[in-house]
Amino acid sequence: MKIIPAIDLQDGKCVRLLQGDFRQTTEYSSDPAEIARQFADLAVTTLHLVDLDGARTGEQNNRAIVAAIAAECLLELQLGGGIRDQETLSAWYDLGVRRCVIGSLAITDPDTVKAWLNKYGGDRIVLALDVRFDTQREPVVTTHGWTRDSNTTLFECIDDFMSAGLRHVLCTDVSRDGAMTGPNLGLYERIVATYPQLSLQASGGIRHIEDCKQLRRLGVPAAISGRALLDGRISAEEIAAFQRKA
Repeated sequence: MKIIPAIDLQDGKCVRLLQGDFRQTTEYSSDPAEIARQFADLAVTTLHLVDLDGARTGEQNNRAIVAAIAAECLLELQLGGGIRDQETLSAWYDLGVRRCVIGSLAITDPDTVKAWLNKYGGDRIVLALDVRFDTQREPVVTTHGWTRDSNTTLFECIDDFMSAGLRHVLCTDVSRDGAMTGPNLGLYERIVATYPQLSLQASGGIRHIEDCKQLRRLGVPAAISGRALLDGRISAEEIAAFQRKA
């Protein structure tokens, strides 16, 4: 299983939000490129970038920072946040981003996202499916920066995209994100059992290396960690040992 470090960008800084709430922001660094350099020294292969400003406004104001990271970072980059048209998608690819992460558009305009999967291939696009649980304990996909619940369950959405060549899914239990309460193991176990062919990325709640070990035992291919790495709760030595046993 791969551990994927995450950097959230806001106003040119590296920050973390609690459960996606822009009113609950913790700033970690005014130099995200330096954080990327630190992550590049870990035993990892991929870096996850989130343009929070782009997600909120649709404007790609952190482009220069992403360009700087892409120019000097040898890690494979995946980036999401406010990608709403093909022009923006292509521009990120041209900048050196390997995979683009698509969220709300998968629900609001699925035909466009399916066309992108057909055009660029399943390895270049990640669906970010962020979920809350309804009264029946079914995971319902949220949109627009987690502010709106759709009428679509996680499994309905994945089923709809499988025929278009979907390969990568990043799933976040919104209630766990940034809360350091542990990942939703039951949710990820269900996804892996239902779609063993997917390259699932688990996100939200990871506290320490033991959480990563639990996800690996479930067969989860990758897990994204932001706060635990930024806070030093997972060490470089732990990551190296974990990846040696992957």
